[in-house]
Amino acid sequence: MTLLIKETTDFDACRALRIAVFVQEQNIPLAEEFDAVDDTAQHLLALQDGTPIGTARVFAVDGTGWIGRICVLTTGRGLGVGAALVTRGITLLRAQTAVKEIALGAQTHAIPFYEKLGFAVSGPVYDDAGIPHREMRQPA
Repeated sequence: MTLLIKETTDFDACRALRIAVFVQEQNIPLAEEFDAVDDTAQHLLALQDGTPIGTARVFAVDGTGWIGRICVLTTGRGLGVGAALVTRGITLLRAQTAVKEIALGAQTHAIPFYEKLGFAVSGPVYDDAGIPHREMRQPA
């Protein structure tokens, strides 16, 4: 398996992955999945042997870099794709001198995954599209 994580302007590929994972698999309403952040965020695309298999978006607000909408198709889970996407996002955010910390909103079942990548829980449980989440952060 050849895995490539790249910055992309191919939002159609990212959109299709997010629909497959968040809308179809997790039943998040389509209207809640996409927002204005998508217009300005940097999008990452994971390709397995040339086929899109995962995506994430990266953006910064007031000194905090955010990694969000991290998703991997079921066929790519357990292969390090998610970790590679998050690691690339961290690298991109650390390159921005204004970013002092990196944050994400983790579905509660995924907290141990993000802890292995250096994130720590930093807030209470909150609801995002009917799924419990917690904010997690790490220094930039």
